[in-house]
Amino acid sequence: MVCRIAELQYKEVIDISDGTRYGFVEDVELDPDRGAIESIVVGGRARCFGLLGREPDQVFPWPSVKRFGEDIILVEGKSRTSRERGRRSR
Repeated sequence: MVCRIAELQYKEVIDISDGTRYGFVEDVELDPDRGAIESIVVGGRARCFGLLGREPDQVFPWPSVKRFGEDIILVEGKSRTSRERGRRSR
């Protein structure tokens, strides 16, 4: 199966161990030196209809991605990290 990065935003990220639904892929972090994907980012959920901001983004390192489906991505959620929007570290 071939998948373009632009198509990832239509895939839902689900934890393979407990079925937790994190949301849809919002961004991808790339390493331009190696030409490889470093992690996928699921945007934080809106608090109180967005009036109180958003929860932190959930970042899943590439090794935690276990399987791609037609409309889902299965991940091992234990290795995820949270990052505040706009403050991504390198």
